[in-house]
Amino acid sequence: MSWYIKEKLQQVVAREEGTILYAPGARSGFALVYPNSYHVGMSNLGFQIIYQQINSRSDTACERVFLPDKKMEQEHIRTNTPLLTLETQRPLYEFGLIGVAMTFEMDYFNLLSVLELGKVPLLATEREESDPFVILGGPCATFNPEPLAEFIDACIVGEGEEVIHELLDAYYRGKDEGLSRSEMLAAFAKLEGVYVPSLYQPAYGEDGIIQKIRPAQEVPACVSRRWIADLDAYPAQTVVITADTEFKGLYLVEVARGCGRHCRFCMAGYCFRRPRTRSLSKLKSAVEVAKGHGLKVGLMGAAISDYPEIDELCQYIVNQEMGLSVASLRADSLSPLLVEALAASGLRTITLAPEAASEKMRLVINKGITDEHLYGSIDLAARAGIANVRLYIMVGLPYEEQQDIEEIVEMALRVKSHMEQQGSKGNLTLSINPFIPKPFTPFQWLPMADIKIVEKRLQYIQAALKGQKKIEVLIENPREAYIQGVLSRGDRRVASLLLAAHRNGGVKGWKRAVKESDLDEAFYLYRERSTEEILPWQTLDMGLNHRYLATELENASMLKQTASCTEGCKRCGVCK
Repeated sequence: MSWYIKEKLQQVVAREEGTILYAPGARSGFALVYPNSYHVGMSNLGFQIIYQQINSRSDTACERVFLPDKKMEQEHIRTNTPLLTLETQRPLYEFGLIGVAMTFEMDYFNLLSVLELGKVPLLATEREESDPFVILGGPCATFNPEPLAEFIDACIVGEGEEVIHELLDAYYRGKDEGLSRSEMLAAFAKLEGVYVPSLYQPAYGEDGIIQKIRPAQEVPACVSRRWIADLDAYPAQTVVITADTEFKGLYLVEVARGCGRHCRFCMAGYCFRRPRTRSLSKLKSAVEVAKGHGLKVGLMGAAISDYPEIDELCQYIVNQEMGLSVASLRADSLSPLLVEALAASGLRTITLAPEAASEKMRLVINKGITDEHLYGSIDLAARAGIANVRLYIMVGLPYEEQQDIEEIVEMALRVKSHMEQQGSKGNLTLSINPFIPKPFTPFQWLPMADIKIVEKRLQYIQAALKGQKKIEVLIENPREAYIQGVLSRGDRRVASLLLAAHRNGGVKGWKRAVKESDLDEAFYLYRERSTEEILPWQTLDMGLNHRYLATELENASMLKQTASCTEGCKRCGVCK
């Protein structure tokens, strides 16, 4: 055991405020893993929400685990020290339950590193009676956990505030009754919103396409997503305060959950319906807590400017002489008061997400943003003293043509010209990402655009805007996006690629893993699926009507808009 590692972990805890600590042995332990750095994990509000929920019980102590940096990883290996929890520095393998908060596909590689460093068998089939249960949660567990199916024992599908308690109750009952590992998994599978991959076996045809998914006896054919009907019943704000996050100096508060805008590319918009908001009174109480800590308020949600009482909330924060920040804005719902409050809080760049430049592509993705909305938002920002503008754009969208790419350049030049006409001397930044089709969206059946075409289009944008003063183009690595493309829509056979890549250094071993495998990346990336095909994630039920997504795909191809969610609407099936 390395005392250096233990001391470093103790120093991290000492710098925190709000850490929940129990003496070892006082409660049953639950190890909560974020498969990335402490800095990234502690920036995730969902991770903190579940940490609080588990610790709110009288029988369980939740302890956090993060991926160590390279230097610390080498120390673990050199000293044969297993990965330890932050709170009490206990080895990961000693915990009966390990929860994993999985937010990004690229962290799949990190999960295998965490399990190996924690001395937990990587494959679920190799875990014995005394080994921990590995429970996956978070967005990736909700939309498609299949590429990780060989490494996990169970998944929480949807929002976890309620079901985590049901799972813990089932676990403790099973322990009292002396259930075997397989019996415990069967008990988990009977809980609404819990998916146990080993109890569902896909059968593949000669063409590699799933022909059938066979559930074991006495488990549901489909697993329904869990969601919280009353957000006010469950607090969602910063629990542990630390300076080592992306949001240093901010006290995060969730304003709303879900989104009813129907953007056709957005998995979160479909998997976390219906849109729900917290009451103004609850948010005011959270603001008071932030004030007590001397922090700014970070408002979190899919589109903060869509919150019905956003002006009242902003005014309340301003009246408290506090600053605020927001996670996301929509160009068609910004208010002067919100923008002025952000400017007064030190915001220097307004970030907007048109996602596409041409009217055609905005209709395809059902974005509902016009250039006039962009100009109006830029005008509000300029008048408030926010000089810089950042625009999020995707390339490789369905039905995209070269003309649509050229319009990205033209839009950038128009926006920069408009900024200058308003007297703004700020910078315009285009943040451009390759489009990745996601499960449970209308585009789940479509192929990704060929990587060579996407690279060519990205190069065109860069070349066309090169030399333009105060216009910056930032581009995500396309190669990484195409790995995400495989992982986001992969089946459980992709686990073999992850395992081979892990043995060859993680992400950098992916190319070799693919080369040495019988699996073909093109099968997952470039193949158009029939809308009647059985998809790997089909066991999971988001509550959407069977034909709804297919109808939305047809609407996209015909450039037809879909209106936002309204009270009493029953189009998609979630609000039955």
